[in-house]
Amino acid sequence: MMVINTQYRQGMRRLLIGVLAMTATPQIHAASAEEILKNDCAGCHNLIGPAPTTLQALWNRKGPDLFYAGNKYQARWLEKWLQTPTRIRPAGMFYANHVKPGAKGDEIDTASLADHPALAMNDAKAITAALMKLTTRSELIRPGEYKPGTVSLATGEMLFDKFRGCLSCHEIEPGYGGMSGPEVYTAAARLQPDYLISYMRNPQAWDPKVFMPNKHLSDVDLQKLVHYLRAIDEENGK
Repeated sequence: MMVINTQYRQGMRRLLIGVLAMTATPQIHAASAEEILKNDCAGCHNLIGPAPTTLQALWNRKGPDLFYAGNKYQARWLEKWLQTPTRIRPAGMFYANHVKPGAKGDEIDTASLADHPALAMNDAKAITAALMKLTTRSELIRPGEYKPGTVSLATGEMLFDKFRGCLSCHEIEPGYGGMSGPEVYTAAARLQPDYLISYMRNPQAWDPKVFMPNKHLSDVDLQKLVHYLRAIDEENGK
């Protein structure tokens, strides 16, 4: 009996030492931001380019391309959004995939839309830092091109809606405007102003098959439109 007890105690001691060793030296290491992007994000986002070159590829796009995220997004907004994501495109990336017949015509089929997962703060910071390093298409950006200024909401809305017809695709406040494109009442907070000017000047230079038309905007109108986006972002924030 004494021999059995001794062997039992020795076995338990070795087991305890093994458990403590595994606790002191974890066998599973946290994934890097690059690994998270590759393993968890690449299924919906294009991280390496190029943008879709066929309509079929455009229709199959599940999330925005991110291979030029560092030239597009505001880091502060992106970090916050990754922790508490909200829908930027009311009808998804390609609206025709997410509509159904309604009483007054087509309406959004919300059941077909997937929510973006929320990240913990540290993961959001790491992912944001990694995305801001993706700066393909820098040649399309003219640093400092946007000159901060103001425009009245009435003047800006007239340019945005009446003169350029942008309201048919974009919401300028929740529930008001078109839903086939991204809402724009947070555009000034989420997008870099020089990117906004470059993209509005020639959307197809960034995204060859995108449905947004090239309106051949003048430099003056480009500046006014960014002024307006900043104004409605401020108004929405209130």
